[in-house]
Amino acid sequence: MFKKAPRQRLSAARKREILKNWVPMYIMLAPFLILYFLFMFLPIAGGALLSLTDFNGLQFPNFIGLQNFSRLFLRDDVFLISLRNTLFLAMITGPIGVILSFMVAWLIRELTGPIRLIVVVLMYLPALTGAATFAVVMRFIFAADSHGLINSYLIRTGILVNPINWVGDPAFTMTTVLIVTIWSSFGIGFLAFMAGLGNLDRSYYEAAAIDGLKNRMQELYYVTLPQMGPQLMFGAVMSIAGAFTVGAINEQMTGNPSVAYSTNTLFMYMTETGNVRFEMGFAASVSIVMFVMMQVTWSLLRRLLKRFNAGH
Repeated sequence: MFKKAPRQRLSAARKREILKNWVPMYIMLAPFLILYFLFMFLPIAGGALLSLTDFNGLQFPNFIGLQNFSRLFLRDDVFLISLRNTLFLAMITGPIGVILSFMVAWLIRELTGPIRLIVVVLMYLPALTGAATFAVVMRFIFAADSHGLINSYLIRTGILVNPINWVGDPAFTMTTVLIVTIWSSFGIGFLAFMAGLGNLDRSYYEAAAIDGLKNRMQELYYVTLPQMGPQLMFGAVMSIAGAFTVGAINEQMTGNPSVAYSTNTLFMYMTETGNVRFEMGFAASVSIVMFVMMQVTWSLLRRLLKRFNAGH
């Protein structure tokens, strides 16, 4: 049988050389690692531990195990409605927000002069004003009386006789919030697409034209999109993160809770249970559910984009 080779010991000079090479790197990484530990790892770990307790913010937390999660999924109808609304908004506003922001950025590249500037400002306006402020403006546009911009226009043109309660009727509230949320998703991802489209390698387009690409759609699919992998990933992550944590727009437009909980989301439910009812442990369990949902979605999206880029 072969004998295991004796493990060689590093000499003192070799150890000093390794320390000399690695210590500066860790020193430069230290500020990031400290901030990540303080503001990312500790809050997540603290939230996970708090979700296993009954805590009202005043008394010492009482450990109750997984009772908060069993209450969420087995006995809480409002949570299930909020979960359904959140998933619906995420599945619609996330992909549609990314696709629309990319297509608008792609089309804007063809515009010149003041028109291009106006379109860019309109697309980025929600990010400039903030979600809450933007929702207040949208509430005026979708006002339930005849003075609201949309109702006023529809009544003047004869399409409507009586105004529609866009933000108070459960038949219309989700559609209204959906439209506003999709527009508000045009933000950082839109700017990333604009920057990425402005830095594409033009030699690929010349080579593609020589190879026989016939129209702009083929050019978009075979040349533009494969070069936009990092920007697509960034835009998708930002859009989905915003979709899962949507709440300010819903609350400003339809109230919290909304009529029949028609637009309530997990974020709204978490803030209500934590800030109004002071059920901190229960609110933490809702946040953990949101965190797991976002992580799973990001992992699936990352794999999808990797396969797309590999296929090109």
